[in-house]
Amino acid sequence: MQCPKCGTKDTRVIDSRVSSNGFAIRRRRSCQNCEYRFSTIEEIIREDLYVIKNDGRRELFDRNKILSGLQRAVEKRPVDSEQIEMLIADILAEIEGEHDAEVPARVIGEHVMKHLKEIDQIAYVRFASVYKHFRDIDELAREIDGLQQSK
Repeated sequence: MQCPKCGTKDTRVIDSRVSSNGFAIRRRRSCQNCEYRFSTIEEIIREDLYVIKNDGRRELFDRNKILSGLQRAVEKRPVDSEQIEMLIADILAEIEGEHDAEVPARVIGEHVMKHLKEIDQIAYVRFASVYKHFRDIDELAREIDGLQQSK
């Protein structure tokens, strides 16, 4: 693995942890040249998964779309990139366990919201407000009330 700081390929793994679902491994690495420490996540890449959009179109699954939505939701929140990567790995493992070759887009959104609710409720509300297309402030208020009641 190449060091993101100095570019050398002389790095070593100093710690490995398996995700809660067992489908991803987080590795803490150290550069032998500059001693910079960084993390990587190893996961299974599934290339034959299609998303069924709400209008019926089929689209090849793109992990980066989940990543982009999560990054916008957690912007300026106390959620680090490793948490996001592990969250994505958990979501993908659940989706792949429930669906074979095709998954409805709404299922992906529901899984993202479920996991975000556990990590950061503000990020959850941000994501939900876009995903659920709230029509007015009353709908948003009901969602927030539901969060407060579930505590």
